Amino acid sequence: MPEYDVLCIGNAIVDIIAQCDEAFLETNGIIKGAMNLIDARRAELLYSRMGPAIEASGGSAGNTAAGVASLGGRAAFFGKVSNDALGEIYTHDIQAQGVAFDTRPLTGQPPTARSMIFVTPDGERSMNTYLGACVELGPEDVEADKAAGARVTYFEGYLWDPPRAKEAIRQTAKLAHAAGREVSMTLSDSFCVDRYRDEFLELMRSGTVDIVFANSHEIKSLYQTASFEQALAAIRKDCKIAAVTRSEKGSVMVRGDETVTIEATKIKELVDTTGAGDLYAAGFLYGYTTGRSLKDCGDLGSLAAGLVIQQIGPRPRQNLRREAEQAGLL
Repeated sequence: MPEYDVLCIGNAIVDIIAQCDEAFLETNGIIKGAMNLIDARRAELLYSRMGPAIEASGGSAGNTAAGVASLGGRAAFFGKVSNDALGEIYTHDIQAQGVAFDTRPLTGQPPTARSMIFVTPDGERSMNTYLGACVELGPEDVEADKAAGARVTYFEGYLWDPPRAKEAIRQTAKLAHAAGREVSMTLSDSFCVDRYRDEFLELMRSGTVDIVFANSHEIKSLYQTASFEQALAAIRKDCKIAAVTRSEKGSVMVRGDETVTIEATKIKELVDTTGAGDLYAAGFLYGYTTGRSLKDCGDLGSLAAGLVIQQIGPRPRQNLRREAEQAGLL
């Protein structure tokens, strides 16, 4: 029996979330709806200009690991924090959620990563991320037992920014495939896709990645087309399974000739879209690793995403397993 359902690999980031208006983004040169990489000086400047903020452990794949654990799955995480106050917050939060996190922290500089997230009244989030200790994640942090012992390994496209993380992912993927497991990735962000389009396509076409998560903007960016249908037809040929989210239009999954369309979960109020894609992946992967149909996987993803966008912060505050049971999905 595999020891874990899902192993997630990602940037270990503490999110600092504040609400702002559109003018604030303009004045401070922040690209709305994107993940902007920033240096330490800009991080300090934006922090000084922020309104009242909430600190919450985040990072895309870390959020997915927390979601899997909340559904009752066995999740593990590889990610690098520093031996500092934010690093302690991050480690406490992810372990308290029930995720196995044993990556050795960095001693000294750079500090633990943080992302200043500005949420506009429409619920859209604009992220400004100082990667800090994240860039130090490398092959020496790969725990072979976890890599070989997880049904599916999941990593975030954002990890293609720090160079040594690529080596860690390729090494983990080799160990996973050698043990008969599967590897999945999220495209993360259309700007990230623009930076690494050729490498992402190579990961899929070479079989390094079996399952791909994306939203409609990212998949169109990947195939450089304005047509969602064309992009979907292309990704169908390039990987085993693709799950593509479309905000209020729900999601579409393709596997070979099979196509499954999922409706979005009805919500009372859109508060903050941070973590929506991460939690969709958590629901899907929990369903997938417990042997459910594609439709059930998509419904679980849709539920988890629908719940997280009705709160501030990227990790579920409710027990997702209880919510899924009440919705008749488990």
